[in-house]
Amino acid sequence: MSIERISASDTLAQLERFSDIIDARSEGEYALDHLPGALNWPSLHDDERQLVGTEYKQISAFDAKKRGAALIARNIATHLERDVLAKPRDWQPLIYCWRGGKRSGALALILEQIGFRVTLVDGGYKAFRAALVADMPLLAARFDFRVICGTTGSGKTRLLQALAAEGAQTLDLEALAQHRSSVLGLLPGVAQPTQKTFDTRLWAALRGLDVLRPVYIESESKKVGNVAIPEGLIAAMRASPCVQLELAEDERVQLLLEDYDFFVQDVAFFCERLAALTQACGSQLVQRWQQRARTGNIYDVVRELLVKHYDPVYLQSMRRNFAHYPAAALAAPADRSVQAMRAMAREIVRGQAASAGERVGAAPPREATALAAASSAGLLAPG
Repeated sequence: MSIERISASDTLAQLERFSDIIDARSEGEYALDHLPGALNWPSLHDDERQLVGTEYKQISAFDAKKRGAALIARNIATHLERDVLAKPRDWQPLIYCWRGGKRSGALALILEQIGFRVTLVDGGYKAFRAALVADMPLLAARFDFRVICGTTGSGKTRLLQALAAEGAQTLDLEALAQHRSSVLGLLPGVAQPTQKTFDTRLWAALRGLDVLRPVYIESESKKVGNVAIPEGLIAAMRASPCVQLELAEDERVQLLLEDYDFFVQDVAFFCERLAALTQACGSQLVQRWQQRARTGNIYDVVRELLVKHYDPVYLQSMRRNFAHYPAAALAAPADRSVQAMRAMAREIVRGQAASAGERVGAAPPREATALAAASSAGLLAPG
């Protein structure tokens, strides 16, 4: 039995073939990004890798290799005792490290000698990352996206979640990025993934979707917090049909107060985040918002944020970047509640707005022509 090697591009297509995917890099390397579903079995831990690297530079490559071999052998023995003894004969792992293959190769050699069928990723994580980046625009271009648009607080995420509950395919970029997208969109105590991890999560999520069914996705700018949406996906989104979600202004304010309750509970934190809007809105206006928030008038501050900042910026961005936004079908749920969003989602999924003059929810009659045209074009066809 010999160790099989496969290219990074073949790895993309064959991930499900393996019993386990083993990342032989250190904990720190693994944390930055790893193959989807990979387990971390470090051949060298972070401190050990630093020790070997220092010895390599300051003493000699030969001495560093001896040190590294001893450490790797000890760590592999630990993995064997902890993780391998219970594996059946037909267990088939895929193993990789950074690039050169020494750390993954050492583990693979011992597992192959035991009698397992072992596969190595040729070029390691570095090659996998390059293959994933190249594959992303090709993968994104295969899907029929339906972009959920709507001003801040209109409930785009709630509708996306309701669509998923109704059986539609969805891609939640904010969930993958662990951020709510705007300047105020960070989640307290939740760190965003690295750009590489976000890309891998996104690729894996797309790969799990059916290209024969539409995929509902929320309108986003190029960045969600600190991570950027890959250009291929942004291009596909901006060329896709749109659904315009509308809620009354008071409903939008109440929705934001519910979804951003941590700001209501921690006004000092809210005021700290408002400072990030100084360049866009001016220090005088931001200071006024902060003062009003500190006196308990958060409701009016949120309303002004919508009217004076978020709405104009959003509408300008959508008209500039989304080709089909002017012809967007309107979706107007009765209110912000989960029940109303589920009812709205059912209408979208079932395509109940197919004839001219028919409205989705409470969409204004003057928009019925655009809605009917979008519906007959398949925008609101059943998922």
